[in-house]
Amino acid sequence: MLEKNQECEMLIEDMGNDGEGIGHLEGMAVFVKDTVMGDRILVKLIKVKKQYAYGRLMRILEPSAFRVEPICPLARSCGGCTLMQMEYNRQLAWKQDKVLNCMKRIGGISQAEELMEPIIGMDVPEDAAFPAIHYRNKAQFPVQRGKDGRIKIGFYAGRTHDVMDTDRCYLQVPVTEEIVSRIRHFMEQYQVEPYHEETHSGLVRHILTRTGWHTGEVMVCLVINGTKLMGKRDRKTGNAERRGIEGENKRQPQGGGQYNVEAQFVECLKDIPGMVSISLNYNPEMTNRILGSTCRTLWGQDHITDTIGDVKYQISPQSFYQVNPQQTEKLYAKALEYADLHGNETVWDLYCGIGTISLFLAQKARKVYGVEIVEAAVEDAKKNAALNGIGNVEFFAGKAEEVFPAQYEKTGERANVIVVDPPRKGCDATLLDTIVRMAPDRIVYVSCDPATLARDVKVLAGAGFAVKRICPVEQFSHNVHVETIMKLVRK
Repeated sequence: MLEKNQECEMLIEDMGNDGEGIGHLEGMAVFVKDTVMGDRILVKLIKVKKQYAYGRLMRILEPSAFRVEPICPLARSCGGCTLMQMEYNRQLAWKQDKVLNCMKRIGGISQAEELMEPIIGMDVPEDAAFPAIHYRNKAQFPVQRGKDGRIKIGFYAGRTHDVMDTDRCYLQVPVTEEIVSRIRHFMEQYQVEPYHEETHSGLVRHILTRTGWHTGEVMVCLVINGTKLMGKRDRKTGNAERRGIEGENKRQPQGGGQYNVEAQFVECLKDIPGMVSISLNYNPEMTNRILGSTCRTLWGQDHITDTIGDVKYQISPQSFYQVNPQQTEKLYAKALEYADLHGNETVWDLYCGIGTISLFLAQKARKVYGVEIVEAAVEDAKKNAALNGIGNVEFFAGKAEEVFPAQYEKTGERANVIVVDPPRKGCDATLLDTIVRMAPDRIVYVSCDPATLARDVKVLAGAGFAVKRICPVEQFSHNVHVETIMKLVRK
């Protein structure tokens, strides 16, 4: 009988939905993080239940043929790159299987294998030192005060809120390394206090960065527990003069009291190549949500600009925008293919965000309507339509399950195509019911969670829609998440 703290040898035979390895001991499934199928390992059991157990990897006795050495030294402890120890092509195959299993097991799609297209992976140059890195255009770095008193900036360790201190993330574009390094120095120099979750005190909560993949424009937004960036006077003689802000410091109170250091914050960042936007976001709430509702621009623009295909987008700190721009172009091209537009269709884009898919589709449709619950995103969508000279789109702010049926009742205009790109939790049940009642010719469902996609598709399939095509798209290399796009047609 298995017992807690027991050490055993075990072969990893499979992998679970969260990327954990699965082996068997005495007929019981044992889940072990940081392992790859094919690894023979020494495992220590840390939790034993009646039908399954959890173990900690102690040593790899024989590595799997699919195991590689991660480029990042923090890969094992970080909660982000849970698959970095697996060879990239095997990651893609595992994600394809993950989607397929969800479609069969949850969605009840018996012919899923025949309908599934090969996953669209990232292009990897032959001379790449490590595949599929430096692809993310957005980063959110939490900030903490360590037990040793030093400022920690990095990412949370897996399943914790303990920040692993680092300037570098191999998934982010390289400029973020310089940004984090400079902000760390700025906070130490002006004694700007990080946020303390336990006491809801301190100031700096997160550092948010965005980068335009095609334009090279860079944004930094500091998320603070307050409305002003406050610090203490720099005690290092000459530092203010070297940073060109002597006059600013002369206007500040002397001594040990706090004073506004926003001008100094701007000075430490604005000469980074590509920098066009520096701002503060106010989040005074006791919450795990990263961004608050209010942003204030300190320098430059309130947005960066980037492109997908021929469409230009203005992206603010609070905008939803796909994090992997190389793959987003492939994803939206597939969405356009599945929508099968010929120029005379009416399209509804539900959960439209800043209009990324809406504007892409508007190039081929007669009319596109977008719905988004976040009012700021709707304003961004309208600006983006004007920026591109696209006049056949209209955006509504509100809940899709309310706006969509109300407009249908008001105008009587039926959608030929409906596109949905919901958050990870999937579509609202009322919205699915409205889609069924409107009975469009085609539905294009874009999802970042194959489990909730399969759940919703089962509802649609039971209401008269047939699944025609399924295609996984790699958006999150070295992570367990996968984007999936599906085409359904009305029977």
